[in-house]
Amino acid sequence: MTSPSAIRIAPQQEVLTTRLQSLFDTHQGHLHVVLEPGIHQCGGLRLPSDVTIEIVKGAELHFVPDYEAYAQTTVAIVAEESDRAMMTAVGEKNITLCGEGRIFCAGSTHYSHGVDGDMGTLVAHRYRPRILVLDGCRDIRIEDLRIDDSPMWTMHFAACENIDVKRVSVDNDRRMPNTDGIVIDGCRNVAITDSTFRTADDGIVLKTTRREDGSLTGPCENISVKNCVVESLSCALKLGTESFSPFRNIAFEDVKIEKSNRGLGIFSRDGGLVENIRFVRISVDCHETPAGYWGSGEAITITVLDRRPEEFPAGIVRNVLIEDITGSMEGAINMVAEHDGGISDIVLRRIAIEQKAGPLKTGLSYDIRPTIEDRFDRFPIGDKSAGRVNAWRFGPDGKIIGLIEYPGGIPGIFTKGVSGLKTDDIAIARPDPLPESWNPEIVVVTNAAD
Repeated sequence: MTSPSAIRIAPQQEVLTTRLQSLFDTHQGHLHVVLEPGIHQCGGLRLPSDVTIEIVKGAELHFVPDYEAYAQTTVAIVAEESDRAMMTAVGEKNITLCGEGRIFCAGSTHYSHGVDGDMGTLVAHRYRPRILVLDGCRDIRIEDLRIDDSPMWTMHFAACENIDVKRVSVDNDRRMPNTDGIVIDGCRNVAITDSTFRTADDGIVLKTTRREDGSLTGPCENISVKNCVVESLSCALKLGTESFSPFRNIAFEDVKIEKSNRGLGIFSRDGGLVENIRFVRISVDCHETPAGYWGSGEAITITVLDRRPEEFPAGIVRNVLIEDITGSMEGAINMVAEHDGGISDIVLRRIAIEQKAGPLKTGLSYDIRPTIEDRFDRFPIGDKSAGRVNAWRFGPDGKIIGLIEYPGGIPGIFTKGVSGLKTDDIAIARPDPLPESWNPEIVVVTNAAD
C-alpha cells in the first residue's frame, strides 16, 4: 500500500536516472518512490537500504537499451561475461520492488543480432546487463511486478538472506540465451510463491558461484518454491551448474511446468555438496529442443561431472526425494555420474509420465553439458566455428561435445554411476509399437565406467 509520504513521479520525456539516484543517495529514513501510470525511461541505479520502489498498474519502467548506460552499475559477480546490472545493491537491507506495473528491457531486439537457424536461438551480444543484481543484501521483497524481455539473467540474488518473491511474472523471449527467470545464488531463507516464469533459459535456478576475486557466495540453504508456473527452453527448476558451495534443505512443491525442455534438474560440477532436496507434486510438459539448447525433453535430469578436476571433484548429490510427478516427456529420466556413487540415495515415488516420440530426434541422446570442454578458459572464443561459449562446442568429428547416444536406444529411465536408487509406484507409458531407436527396456542401469 502506498504511504502518504511517498514521492510520486509522473512520466516525463527525460531519462530518470539522475533524479532517482539523487533521491536514493540523499534521502533520510525509509524512502517510498511511486512511478505513476505511463512510461518512465531509466539507466543504471544503485539501490540503498530502506527503499520501496512501487510501479503502479499502468506504469512501465523502460531501461535504456544500451550496455554503456550501466557503466556505473557494475557488479562483482560476472555472468556470461556480463559485469553490469540495470539495478544493483551491495550490503543493503529492506529493499522492496512492488506494484502491478511493468519493467521492460528490450533484450531480444537491442541485445542480439540475428537468428541462428540451425540451433534455434538468437545470436546474443557478448555484453548484456542483468536487470537486478543484489549482492550481500537482506530483507528483500519483490511483489506483484511484471518483467518482460530481459537481455540476460532477469533477477540475480547473491549471498542474500530473507528474500520473499510473490505474484511476480517474468516473460522473456524464448530464443534469447542466458535469460534465466530468477537466480538464487548462495542465499538463505528464500520463498518464491504464486509466480510465473517464462523464458528461453532456466526458469528458477539455484547456484553457488565464485566471484572474480575467488571468494564464494556461500551455500544455498532453506529455499522454498511453491505454487508457481514455469516455462523454460532450458531447465524449469534447476540446481547448478555453478556449484562451488553446498545446496541443502531445498523444496519445490506444487509447480506446473508448461511447454518446457527439461523439467527438474540437478547439475553438480564445481565441488559443492548437494543434499536434502525435494521435488513434490509437480506436473511436467517436456519437449525436444534443437541441439543448441542443453537437454532435450527430459522430465528429470541429475548429472555429476568434474568440471575443474585440477581443483576438486564435483560435489556428491544425495538424499533427493522426487515424488508425485505427472505429465509427459519426449526425452527420458536421466541420472548420470562420472564416478560411481556420485549420485546416491535418490527416491522416485509415484511417478506417472507419458513418454512420447519427439519430432526432432534430439531426445535420442542424453546430454551431459556443460563439460570441462565448455569452460571459458578452455574455449577458443575467437573461433566462431568452434561453437558458442557456455552453449555448445564442436568436437573434432564435427559433433556437439556432451551429446551421447543411449546404449541400445532411449529407455524410460537411464542411470549411470548411481547408488542407492529407490523406486516406488513408477508408471511410464510408452508407444506401442516402440519407435525406431527406442530401448525395449524401460529402466537401464549402468556403471560409471560403462
